[in-house]
Amino acid sequence: MVADFRFHSLRDAAATAIAAADLIEKTERAQQGARRWFARELSLRSPLDATLPDRPGRPDRPLLVPPTKVKRRSLVSDKGRIALLHAIAHIELNAVDLALDIVARFAAEKMPQSFFDGWMQVAFEEAKHFKLIRARLNAMDADYGDLPAHDGLWQAAHDTRNDLTARLAVVPLILEARGLDVTPALQAKMRDSGDAASAEVLDIIYEDEKKHVAVGAKWFRFLCQRQRKDPAATFRTLVRANFRGPLKAPFNDLARAEAGLTPSFYRSLTAVSTS
Repeated sequence: MVADFRFHSLRDAAATAIAAADLIEKTERAQQGARRWFARELSLRSPLDATLPDRPGRPDRPLLVPPTKVKRRSLVSDKGRIALLHAIAHIELNAVDLALDIVARFAAEKMPQSFFDGWMQVAFEEAKHFKLIRARLNAMDADYGDLPAHDGLWQAAHDTRNDLTARLAVVPLILEARGLDVTPALQAKMRDSGDAASAEVLDIIYEDEKKHVAVGAKWFRFLCQRQRKDPAATFRTLVRANFRGPLKAPFNDLARAEAGLTPSFYRSLTAVSTS
């Protein structure tokens, strides 16, 4: 039975969820915190809040390795589909912590309450995604942690820890937007391989991720307007300063535009390298 957690505030709920190494506890803390925030049972901050950890809590597995050490496999085989689902589970787990980190780290920023509403909804749905993918792995006699995973995703949080505008540029508008580019092809390949159950999980994730990119775009534009800066030009400047390497085509321009991310933001960055 899942525990009924006690939180001093929303920031405390986010910080303790990030710190949790047990993944059932982490996702439950994220979702319980979101529910109580939406019910207006929590204040934003408290003097009793837990300290925000430098890195998220993780179990002993999976083994974390450089991105180049993670093997790619064909989706024709069960092993290949398990490897893909494992990689997606790892992305979704990091997405839970990244959404929570925006809430906890920037709780002192002068932002509207709806900013925190949006990011707690993102955290709630990323936790839902992780649970769905893990359940699908379990149905295939596998689990998260069975395979190595790469350790580059949290670097985005570390690199933008002191700048909310940069955080929004890199995390939702690059990392999450990349999911909009690659997921449709993965959905099709899963269906072509006869794995309709996995494809249906990807369908849910894809529709939610469009909303998550939209949350990022909304608040990125809000901050640019407050700072009297051009959003597209500011995005390009922040990407060059905070993201390693060029952005990768092809782009799902339609889905990106639906989320408020037009080609003027990213097209000119495909040949830019900051390495």
